[in-house]
Amino acid sequence: MTMGVEQFLVIGSILLLLSIAASKASSRLGIPALLLFLLIGMLAGSEGPGSIPFDNYQLTQSIGVLALVFILFAGGLDTDWKSVRPVLGPGLVLATVGVLLTALLVGGFAMLVLGFSLLEGVLLGAIVSSTDAAAVFAVLGSRGAGLKTPITPLIELESGSNDPMAVFLTTSLVQLLVTPSASLPQMIPLFFQQMALGALFGWGMGYGVALLINKSRLEYEGLYPVLSLALVMLTYGATAVLGGNGFLAVYIAGLILGNTNFVHHRSLMRFHDGIAWLMQIAMFLALGLLVFPSRVVPLAGVGLLMSLFLIFVARPISVFLSLGWTDFNWRAKAMIGWVGLRGAVPIILATFPLLAGVPQANLIFNLVFFIVLTSILIQGTSLPLVARWLDVAAPTPLLTPQTFVPQIDTESRVPEINIPGASPAVGKTLLEMSLPAGVLIVLIERDGVTLAPHGGTSLAAEDKLVVVSTREAMSDVYTQLGLPPLHAVE
Repeated sequence: MTMGVEQFLVIGSILLLLSIAASKASSRLGIPALLLFLLIGMLAGSEGPGSIPFDNYQLTQSIGVLALVFILFAGGLDTDWKSVRPVLGPGLVLATVGVLLTALLVGGFAMLVLGFSLLEGVLLGAIVSSTDAAAVFAVLGSRGAGLKTPITPLIELESGSNDPMAVFLTTSLVQLLVTPSASLPQMIPLFFQQMALGALFGWGMGYGVALLINKSRLEYEGLYPVLSLALVMLTYGATAVLGGNGFLAVYIAGLILGNTNFVHHRSLMRFHDGIAWLMQIAMFLALGLLVFPSRVVPLAGVGLLMSLFLIFVARPISVFLSLGWTDFNWRAKAMIGWVGLRGAVPIILATFPLLAGVPQANLIFNLVFFIVLTSILIQGTSLPLVARWLDVAAPTPLLTPQTFVPQIDTESRVPEINIPGASPAVGKTLLEMSLPAGVLIVLIERDGVTLAPHGGTSLAAEDKLVVVSTREAMSDVYTQLGLPPLHAVE
């Protein structure tokens, strides 16, 4: 029976509401929310109480790819470049060499335990090689714990940049398995091409998006989120069409944009954070609906064996080898190894061999789902305990309300300044003026109308500005406005 639009909206809204409630419960229980999202999808699926028939792997893969695009962009947008720059080298090695080592180790073990061929084993290893550190920080945050400074930015960088490597390995191995004429030497230049183009387009689009947002001066503020959505999709699509890695491009574009000044910064950050959460929920629900428990349970024994090997052998070895040249001590390396939490990306990647008709694809998909579940249960619930045991835990700082109003004291100035017609500031936005720290334009009076300015507000001749500023910064304000020093307020 075909589901009508009304039924779809009702069921979809109920699943979203249940997922939101589950996210609140997860923070109390210390369980990653993604696990609960998956369980809700499974309960709503064909073999659960919801009995929603769903086995569309193509649709699930499309949802997953779209979700990953916005999740990676939001992750880059929220990454502080100053904090990750000191660990850039180790992070990139973990995201590339570490992923490859994990794939090879798991592949070798799969050959011994499952009787897979070399390519089939490494394909399974590549699918489960990427990590989901967003779930790690959610668990640590819910317990009021954190990790010491060198570890946290490294995990943050690795989690955002290791998915492109896992995607490349998975798609390349699928091609090797289904295309007799394909060969491994052909994949090596393709790897460098995808990564180079992905990095180049991501860097260019990051600055291009910032420039376009700042220069567009749209009439309606609500169009800025729409503009940013279109540019994110363009970044991924154009990069992929031209032969680059679109996932890497959107992450780098988000990283560049997030560390650049642009108008409506706060509102756009909140918007993309909300989009990322929506995409996560939709992705995990779809994956949960796609899984049939009756096919996963019989694989519990071998699935647990593969998962334990990944958690206790493959991931730690890949971390220690990848970081052997760094100054990280064994405690930090052990914690980074334990943080290798698997999320939705492996399940999405497991749909690629299914759609391509790879032998053992059904077995691989069900094994991957079991490995993800056990990784979340074993590693996700024990992270705070392991962090304390390894003495790498750090208390999560309390978030304090942030204010953009400079501190006002007896030395502060709150003048009203008239902008002359010949001022070099006329036509510029407040963002383009690059006002010094300690300066805030709180009001603009224009033609008898009072405006509440923001970064995209353009200044006009004869505007009257109400400025809050420190004494030291006031002279710079007058210089930028083209006013002589004698206008300074004493």
